[in-house]
Parts: sequence; structure tokens; C-alpha cells
Amino acid sequence: MIGRIPILDVQPAEGCGRWPAKAVVGETFTVSATVFREGHDMVAADVVLRDPKGRQGPFTPMVPGAPGTDRWHAEVTPTSEGRWTFGVEAWGDPVGTWLHDATIKIEAGVDVELMLEEGALILERASAAARPATGRRALLDAVRALRDTSRPVPARLAAASAAEVTVTLATHPLRDFVTASERLPLWVDRERALYGGWYELFPRSEGAHVDPETGTMVSGTLRTAMERLPAVADMGFDVVYLPPVHPIGRINRKGANNTMTPAPHDVGSPWAIGAKEGGHDAVHPDLGTIEDFDAFVARTRELGMEVALDLALQAAPDHPWVEAHPEWFTVLADGSIAYAENPPKKYQDIFPINLDRDPEGIYAEVLRVTRHWMDHGVRIFRVDNPHTKPVNFWAWLLDQVRKTDPDVLFLAEAFTRPAMMQTLARVGFHQSYTYFTWRNTKRELEDYLTELSRDTAHFLRPNFFVNTPDILHAYLQYGGPPAFKIRAVLAATLSPTYGVYSGYELYEHVALRPGSEEYLDTEKFQLRPRDWAAAEAQGRSLSPYLTMLNRLRRAHPALQRLRNLTFHPVDNDEIISYSKREGDDLVLVVLNLDPHGTREATVRLDMPALGLGWDDTMSVNDAITGQSWMWGKENYVRLDPFVEPAHILIVRTT
Repeated sequence: MIGRIPILDVQPAEGCGRWPAKAVVGETFTVSATVFREGHDMVAADVVLRDPKGRQGPFTPMVPGAPGTDRWHAEVTPTSEGRWTFGVEAWGDPVGTWLHDATIKIEAGVDVELMLEEGALILERASAAARPATGRRALLDAVRALRDTSRPVPARLAAASAAEVTVTLATHPLRDFVTASERLPLWVDRERALYGGWYELFPRSEGAHVDPETGTMVSGTLRTAMERLPAVADMGFDVVYLPPVHPIGRINRKGANNTMTPAPHDVGSPWAIGAKEGGHDAVHPDLGTIEDFDAFVARTRELGMEVALDLALQAAPDHPWVEAHPEWFTVLADGSIAYAENPPKKYQDIFPINLDRDPEGIYAEVLRVTRHWMDHGVRIFRVDNPHTKPVNFWAWLLDQVRKTDPDVLFLAEAFTRPAMMQTLARVGFHQSYTYFTWRNTKRELEDYLTELSRDTAHFLRPNFFVNTPDILHAYLQYGGPPAFKIRAVLAATLSPTYGVYSGYELYEHVALRPGSEEYLDTEKFQLRPRDWAAAEAQGRSLSPYLTMLNRLRRAHPALQRLRNLTFHPVDNDEIISYSKREGDDLVLVVLNLDPHGTREATVRLDMPALGLGWDDTMSVNDAITGQSWMWGKENYVRLDPFVEPAHILIVRTT
């Protein structure tokens, strides 16, 4: 139904309000709508936020967009977590309409006294509702001036737009035919849902060592992995992500490099969950006990970080579920249980769970397992392959957790079709893996980040992992150390949340075979102890560079936001430039995307996007090198990737 004042296409809205838009506490976002009315009378509009208790916040005035579009917009900022709503109120603006018409007619000498009296009557109406008393007096003073025939006509008209009158009407406008849009849902999360640096490590590799008696590699433990935590914290990461820590199946266990011929000492994949020692609610005996897990979580918190734990809904053939609940799995025509496949990859050590065969039982068990780990301090879950499970299941699970523990966050590891990735985000996942790893050219990056920062930013929050145990892109395989720097800068400055898989800082880059994105001697199937101290002592570590990037991210609010991204033209396709602005904080990045050679270019800045005039100049300080320059709308750059591929410029505009 159309209201007296039409209000159409209120945004952000997903599924016509079926799913909530998303924000975090303190995050500013834009609400827009199409607002118009019949004839030539003027309209105005506000955005109205209501907090989780239903309290109406201050109205935020909307401003018109491009002429002729009837689009209006305003920026709003929620201030607490929970379920908010927002809507638009529009109304006829009799004061604005009169002032517009009176200015034209009086200047032309048409209906002068009539127009002045019309204005006096309208301002009298406005004064009845004006607050405080000083505002009401300002309006009545203007009424008297409009009717004062002893004064010059221009002075009488000017009294209606005096500063005191304008301020009063801005806060207490005269509103005719007030019309409200439908209220749309908004879910506001804690800050970590949008911003943070993730570090992935395998606890069993930290402290792994060769047993001098047997000559075989012995697993590290959660206790030995704790020794790595101070270094991770010192690099400035916020989240320590652990792959599954549960017992690993023995049936069809994989050997090194995903072979089907394991040796007796092979440890198998952590994602082949479950054995006689227990399932999803147990800790692998090689890693320690649940008390050791609790100690790991506590130590992480002491260092200012938090733990993210993998939630993988699958089972090894010897998982207790397989015997107790065979109905939870897909049975083939020959009576065997189907193992997981992602052609050409085969996972004979993993049985996928079929959530359609006993929804009530499986749903309850997954919720129990999730709450079990929540009770042990886990407030973030990285969900493995959620796109292989029904979307309505995830909507249910996330809603159940959100009702009692709204601070618990879920990251969707779904490298799949856009429709599935986006729908998982719509139904409640707080963050999403993305195609970032496969976007390497300037055109690819600009197109994709424009989508992420504008089109989908109100419901999909990206987490830019530079690498994963499964993904070693060719760019890193053949780009040398400069490639690792370039991808780290992109991830850390384009997305508020990004991640690094352990070993990235050591430039690990050797693939299983040419054309493969699998690591040689992948940590998924074997222990990979690393000599961190030796690498840093010999200058073979990217750790100081990651530390610098994380320090910048913490120091600059602009890098903690997604929707504030602007790309700037550069006359070289191997150099990309973009800026982020949050209040007075402005960061400008210029980056050579070619890890093999020096590139030169002219960067042409969109000065209004930086809050500047086209002919203004500004002081820029390179946060990496400490150098400073004065920049304007056109600037020459030369970037040697073997020296430093990036300028990360802190802009001073005043």
C-alpha cells in the first residue's frame, strides 16, 4: 500500500526485510529511500532507529541525492548490540514549500502581502510545537516581522530564514501528512564480527619433535602450543583459529600428502573426526585433556586474543555416531556409507552427515556439541563447508545460539557459488570466506571489492585469508617474498577482517605438484614443526611486516571498516590505489601488484572522496618507510617490490 507520502525501496533490505541488515556497535551505514509527492510541494524525510528495547532514537534527517532521482539518504550509527529496527518517516514540508514560492513571487512583485501572510500563518503553526521556549520565541518573532508593514519587504522575508528560525525548524519541523515506511530489521553485533586479525595454527605441530628412542615424530600438545601464543599476540592478531582438536579416525586414515597408504605413525587429518576415544565433544589424547583446552583458552584471553574453533559436521568411519546413529549418514545401494567427495578430490576417511534423515536428532546433537564448546570458552566458530548442509539448518542453529549468546560468532568457510555464499550470510553467518585468494589483478580486485564494500556489505562480512591449509595460490608459489607482502597488504587494508595460516610468515610456497594449490607435505596430514626463532634470527620471517600491518590496523579506525572504500585511477594496470576514511582518519594505499618488477605510474586521486577540493594539497606520511610528501590530485609513484611494494600513507588534511 502506498502512503500519503510515497516511501519506496528503503535500503538496506534483504528479501524485502525477510533477513536483517547487519552492523556492529559504532559502525556507520547509509539508509536510503525513494521519497516524493504529487505536484510541486516539497517533502522531507528522517531515518528512525529503534534499539532492542524498542526505544526510539533521535531522528536523523535525510538529504536528497542526485537531482531528479527522488532518492534520499542519511548515515546512522547503532550504539548497542541486539535486534534493532529502522524505518523512514516522510512528510510534506509546508515551510520549505512556502519559502521557495515566496522567494520567487516576492522578487517578481507578485502577491507580495499575500505570500508574507501565508508565511506568518505557517510559522504560527510551527511555533505551537516548537521546543524549547527560545525556539518558539524565534518563530513568533519571525511571524511579527512578516506582518510588520513598516519594514522593507526583503527584510520581512529574510526574517523567516534567520539562523534561529532555521535551527528551530531543523529540530522541530512542521510536518504535514506524516507517513512512515515499514520497519526493517537490523542486527547489531559486537565489534569482532567486523574487525579482527586471525591466525590459524595446528596445535599438534607446535612442540612436535622426534622421539630419540623410536625416531618417529611425536605430536605437540595444547600445552606446547600455548608457548606459541605470545608470539602470535606480539604480531597483533586478535583471533587464534584451531582446526578440529578431536580424536582422529583410524579407518581409512590418510597418510602424508593425502595418500591412501599411511604408515603406523601417520597422524591423519583433523577433519576426519571421531574414534574410540570420542567424537565432537572430546579432545584428542595426543593434544591433552579438556582441562588443557581450558588452559589454552584462558592463556589466549590473557594475551588479549580469543579462540576460534572449527565446527565440522562430518565423521570418521569409526566415530561413535556411526555405530550409535547409522541413520545420520547416507547409505549407498550396496549398503555402505557414502564418504565425502569433491571431484576430483576424495575423502575416504570422512563420512558426511545427512541432516535430512533424522533432523530432530541431528539438530539437537549439533546444538549440544556447539554449546559444549561454548561452555569451555569458545565464542567464535569457523564452520567447515557449510554449503554442503541445508541452509535452513544453519538458520535454525544460529538463531538458537543467538537467542541465548548473541556474542557468539560464526564464520562460513564456503568457497562455492555466490548464491549459496550470500544466502548463508543472509541467514545469520557473521563472516564469510570469499574469492579473495583468486582475485589478483587490479581489475579483479576493484570489481570484487566494489561488490563487497557496496553491494553486499550490509549482510556479508568478508574474511580475507591470504592462504589456508587447502589453498596455496600460484601467485604465492611463484611470486617470491614480494608476493607475500603484496597479498598481506591487500588483505589487511582492504578488509576489516583477514587471516593468515601458520607458515605464511616463513614464505612457505612449494606446491604438491605443478598446477596444484595443495601444499607439499601439507600440515593437514602430518606434523610440521617450524623453527620460528631461527627464521627470525636469520631475517627469513615476514613476522615484523605482519606486526606492522596489524599495528596500523589497530591505530586507524578507517582500516576497521568495510563500507568506506574508494578506488582511485592509476595509469598503470599493475598499480592499484585506494583509500579508506572514517571521520578524521584517512589512509591511502598505493601498491605494486607485480611481484617481479618495478612499476611507475601517476595516481589521480578522487579529491572529494578524501574530503578535499580538487586543487587542495595534503601532507602524506608513509607508515612503512617514514617518508613524507606533499600530494595533490596527481602524484608520481615508483614501487620496487624487492625494496617495498607499497605506500601506506597516513593523510593529514589540516
